[in-house]
Amino acid sequence: MFSALFRSFQKSLFFFMFLFSSAHFLWADTINAGDTAWVMISTALVFIMIPGLGFFYGGLVRKKNFLSILMQCFMALGFMSLQWACLGYSLSFGTDIAGFIGGLDFLFLKNVDSLALPSTGIPHNLFMAFQGMFAIITPAIIIGAFAERIKFLSFCLFSLIWGTLVYDSLAHWVWGGGFLHKMGTLDFAGGTVVHINAGIAALILTIMIGKRKGYPKHISSPHNLPFAVLGAALLWFGWFGFNAGSALAANGIASNAFVTTQIAAATSGCIWALIEWIRDKHPTMLGSITGAVAGLAAITPAAGFVSPMNAIWIGIGAAIICYIFVTIIKPKLGYDDTLDAFGIHGIGGIWGAIATGLWASTEVNSAGANGFFYGNPELLWIQFKATAVTILYIVPVTWIIAKLIDKTVGLRTSESSERIGLDLSEHRETAYTTLD
Repeated sequence: MFSALFRSFQKSLFFFMFLFSSAHFLWADTINAGDTAWVMISTALVFIMIPGLGFFYGGLVRKKNFLSILMQCFMALGFMSLQWACLGYSLSFGTDIAGFIGGLDFLFLKNVDSLALPSTGIPHNLFMAFQGMFAIITPAIIIGAFAERIKFLSFCLFSLIWGTLVYDSLAHWVWGGGFLHKMGTLDFAGGTVVHINAGIAALILTIMIGKRKGYPKHISSPHNLPFAVLGAALLWFGWFGFNAGSALAANGIASNAFVTTQIAAATSGCIWALIEWIRDKHPTMLGSITGAVAGLAAITPAAGFVSPMNAIWIGIGAAIICYIFVTIIKPKLGYDDTLDAFGIHGIGGIWGAIATGLWASTEVNSAGANGFFYGNPELLWIQFKATAVTILYIVPVTWIIAKLIDKTVGLRTSESSERIGLDLSEHRETAYTTLD
């Protein structure tokens, strides 16, 4: 009898072990270790872009404002991370409401766990974290427009409100199942959501906040160009995660985005330097890194949809168009976009969105659509419409937010604070010390 009971117990034990093993393997098959590792690395790469942006912008301003730039970038990492976790992710990727905004399904990360996100091989909370890095860097890009003359409190308030009302809405429109996504808009990694968005907002704030004192005749050159070069290099490095990570998998689409990112940035940096060489008789370090960043902004919407050789054309276009805006159109119009956030990110993003409509190819990404040069002019028209709608939304909402902040706490720092520098007037610190 005891032997019969033992055999029965043994069979039951084996049965439950089998069930556990099956459940384990089912879960293991759902979470793809390689894809998860790649997206985790990509999230860290995008993270490093934010201090990289701080050094890029910080090296270009006067030394009395260096720490204020770093402070704005670093604090954006803090409060925008909290905004994203508590509210922003849900508004961007929650259940679609009328094609305009996400619901509150994921409010305070409710229902966001470590199980696989449907249709991907990565955990849901990792997808949230990856997307959160984009929500952080977008308002940080705008810093370049009002550098050296905005109150720190105003920057924090603007970023939080603008991130909620503008960034989260656009992220939903394009990536969260909103109306631009349904219209067929292609934006692989943020040409519309990040660069056009930040660039247009930068232009509005530049106009509203006014020129720096002494602009343009009495504004000194970049105080530490090597820091700006370091920042540009960190941006370029992080951009591989920005673009290739947007495939959400370690696959051929990611590798294509990786390669097109490198080629477009390299092309644009070289072409910008060449233009300077021809026009001014000497290429500059500042021009080279500016061109590279323009190429990175332009390839962002197209990275997973175009071939590496067509990325060359996107890089050429980015260098020529952005150079014209930064060196010719901006001086003629007279606006003071301190670090050319509009001229590089806004114009570069617009060109990249349109270029996606020209060179997108299903030979590269079967999930996309063919562009104009591959027999489908309709995609080019869709990209034009998406760009126009995006701009028409950003302009009034950004203006209203900035106006409300200006009427309450004030956007611009005082004349004496601007003269002293924001490092001392806003933070009571200096980037550089001297020995007595």
